[in-house]
Amino acid sequence: MTFKRITVEPGQMDGVPCIRGMRIAVATVVGMVAEGMTETEIVEAYPDLEATDVREALRYAAETARERELPLAG
Repeated sequence: MTFKRITVEPGQMDGVPCIRGMRIAVATVVGMVAEGMTETEIVEAYPDLEATDVREALRYAAETARERELPLAG
């Protein structure tokens, strides 16, 4: 799977995955969705984003979660 809208640049935000080279982290966008914000609300909060950016951030996060296991409280 390729991601055209996700960039990782070591010299920018310590290499955190971001949206299209901007200083908007994928984790920020995914966190906003997790808090219940809609694509429209996220784009209104970050006008440089597009709805496609939000969807790709979610796909990226899903793929990342598939790649490794995280400890769960149990």
